[in-house]
Amino acid sequence: MKIRNQLGISMLLAAVAIGAPVYATPESSDPIKIVDNNWSSQKVLARVAQQLLEKIGYETKIVPSDSQGQFAAMGLGDLDLQMEVWEGTMNDSFMKEVQAGRMVDLGSHTATTREDWWYPDYMEEICPGLPDWKALNACAAKFAAPETAPKGRYLAGPVDWIKHDKEKIEALDLNFTVVNAGSAAALFGELKSAAARKEPIVLFNWAPNWVGAAFPGKFVEFPEHEKACTEDPRWGVNPEKTYDCGSPKGGYLKKAAWSGFEKKWTCAYQLIKNIDFTGPMIDQAAALADVDGMTHDAAAAAWIDKNQKQVTAWMPDCAT
Repeated sequence: MKIRNQLGISMLLAAVAIGAPVYATPESSDPIKIVDNNWSSQKVLARVAQQLLEKIGYETKIVPSDSQGQFAAMGLGDLDLQMEVWEGTMNDSFMKEVQAGRMVDLGSHTATTREDWWYPDYMEEICPGLPDWKALNACAAKFAAPETAPKGRYLAGPVDWIKHDKEKIEALDLNFTVVNAGSAAALFGELKSAAARKEPIVLFNWAPNWVGAAFPGKFVEFPEHEKACTEDPRWGVNPEKTYDCGSPKGGYLKKAAWSGFEKKWTCAYQLIKNIDFTGPMIDQAAALADVDGMTHDAAAAAWIDKNQKQVTAWMPDCAT
């Protein structure tokens, strides 16, 4: 029996390595509905999961969803799988569904996260004192745009990436106005344009991401985050306001699913539990799309091809 199992696993890994389909017997023929958000690393990781699930015999479907409404949809079983749950923007909505028993936590990636105000390195000559947040007000006019002058412009992500930046600006008395980009592509399109001209910009960024490798920069260092910062006005530098702090450092990046996922697609559940991305792996996956210009489907296929050793280690025994 041991020899047979070893042979089966060896055949599975060899087939995955050459890209051949490897079929389990799906517990259900219904497609696994995988969430598709509006930033590249999530899109590529969703398609890595999709392609690996299809290799072991499952039907899948990529379904677009915004970063907040997705959790209610997963709680109802209208969506099944999310490969990137970010602590900084999603924790409250995610934990509400988990605590109600409508979603399950499928474990954290090795990658940890940070999401906050960020600037390219050349800004330290334009605004001395950075990365200390206290330097921002002295340079606010330099960050101004026609729609925000005389206040500085903070370029935030899409509106559904809830970050409480307006509350932060008010609590820390920053002379800035929030302007939301329509998408991740628009956000980083403005960064590319500003960096080419060495123009002032401060914007939302996150790690892991491809941006730091293409555009060296730093996060603004706000007062250290503690849970009390968002709950107790008496905490922190402003005794009358919450959100007088930065976002969490070293936040989690999780996989999550509809609560019925394991029972309906047992072997698929084991595969997703096994998948574990490091920060550099996510950087590489996102860069294939945003730097190399691949489609997200092609980027996922290329990432799998370049990381065969890692991919084979994720394959569950139940797929043989």
